[in-house]
Amino acid sequence: MAWNNWSAERWGIVLAILAAFGFSFKAIFVKLAYAAAPVDAVTLLTLRMTFALPVVLWVSLSLLRSGPALTRQDWGLLILLGLLGYYGASILDFVGLQYISAALERLILFIYPTLTVLIGVLFMGKRLERRQIGALLLSYAGIGLAFAHDLLVADDMGVVLLGGAFVFGSALSYALYSAGAEIAIKRVGSMRFAALGIIVSTLATQIHFVLSQPLSALNQPAPVYLYGAGMALFSTVLPVFWQSAAVQRIGAARTVLIGTLGPVLTIFFGWLLLAEPVSLAQLAGAGLVLAGVLLVARRAAPAQPHPVAEAAAVAGAQPASAAVAPPGR
Repeated sequence: MAWNNWSAERWGIVLAILAAFGFSFKAIFVKLAYAAAPVDAVTLLTLRMTFALPVVLWVSLSLLRSGPALTRQDWGLLILLGLLGYYGASILDFVGLQYISAALERLILFIYPTLTVLIGVLFMGKRLERRQIGALLLSYAGIGLAFAHDLLVADDMGVVLLGGAFVFGSALSYALYSAGAEIAIKRVGSMRFAALGIIVSTLATQIHFVLSQPLSALNQPAPVYLYGAGMALFSTVLPVFWQSAAVQRIGAARTVLIGTLGPVLTIFFGWLLLAEPVSLAQLAGAGLVLAGVLLVARRAAPAQPHPVAEAAAVAGAQPASAAVAPPGR
């Protein structure tokens, strides 16, 4: 059957797989850039956000002009969430990837939905259900197995623990963003929030670069520019549209299930392209993390249209307290 005769369901499945692939490849782009040249995390993130910004602005320009004027409170919330989202979460993630494998990074990031649940319980008056307790136990047991694998193959355990701490901070930052985004979206609308959030994050990244790095840091070899552009296009912008189109065709629940391919894809490409070792313990850990995420997703999916962390920041899919992941994020 020719592709132009495919049903909406088949297109939705293909688009969801493409989105999972794109988001999972972000860590691979980062590791490839680090291997190509001694580029620092701030410079690499600046390249990613700067390359992505024109596309986001082009797509969302008309949306920025629509809707009522924003109040100071709206702007304050947007700035705070922009700093937590693609800026704060991303910079911590990029730094962490200097120390740990792409596979471990993806698994740690994938626990952000469980962190969002805990934030809702601790600070937003929500109750912790049995399903969520099971999800927490499964996810963190899986992370423990993945850590055990990386500690066994690492030359320096301290380096793995340091990198893991940075990436966990990234997951926590995105969980805070996710919890707050539910409020912001109700006030300003999902797409306006998404577009303004990415603009705030890009400006914050560029200010960080100007204050901490010489302009000569942008003088990088061609492969670094290519990896930065690839990350912006194939692991930021395009997956968002692919995922949104998939949700429209097959619904959020099925898109969530397909999105859980992300960590497995990262483990595979880390092995194929980065020569990262893979063990049974690591695969078992990935399985436990995915099981925990799916426990959260089964209740959240019908109401939430974003199965991956990065998607909410650009697409503005409504990320409530039980929203479920993809950075990477």
